[in-house]
Amino acid sequence: MGERTESNQTAAGQPPARGRPRDAERDRALLEATVQVLQESGYGGLTTAAVAKRAGVSTATLYRRWRSKEDLVVGTAVRWASDLGPQPDTGGLEGDLAALLRDKADTLEGPGGRLLHVLIGESAHNEALARVLDTAIIQPVRDRAATVVRRAVARGDIPPLEDAHVLADLVVGSMVSLLFLTPDAAHRATADDSTSGEAAIRELLPFLLRALGARPT
Repeated sequence: MGERTESNQTAAGQPPARGRPRDAERDRALLEATVQVLQESGYGGLTTAAVAKRAGVSTATLYRRWRSKEDLVVGTAVRWASDLGPQPDTGGLEGDLAALLRDKADTLEGPGGRLLHVLIGESAHNEALARVLDTAIIQPVRDRAATVVRRAVARGDIPPLEDAHVLADLVVGSMVSLLFLTPDAAHRATADDSTSGEAAIRELLPFLLRALGARPT
């Protein structure tokens, strides 16, 4: 079967419900295969046939779930984002901020990071992928960061901020820079037997606390 390229995606990148009930394990296998093929071949090199083969299913099975390669990538991003749990309330700004940084580090070093690479590269000329980058990945981070800020203000940990979402820009920008763009990040991490993400958290946490105006404890 030839590669389908037309965009027929439904709301939130999800395929329409039809026929017999979906097999959740098969869906997950296809989503994981999509991330793996994207990592190896990029968006331009991804084909539904390659994903189906990696997942051990037929292309007909894949097309019953997603109508095109674009729908498949969008659906993968939406499903992956929906698997992320809620931001915990640790009772203090430092704990909340450390949890947020750890969540972002885990994201960028795992499947979410590989998806982010692909979506950023393609979003400049693909409106559907740009939309899912914003709604499924960027906005949830902004909302979680704003929650951390509002909790801290309510507790008196920091003075009020004009824009509670500013923390997300600091977290995402700094994490992407340290984990994706800094050549010696891996060296700094292995020097003390920690991961790149853990090294980034140690580096960023004191800076972000000062930037937010955290009062000394």
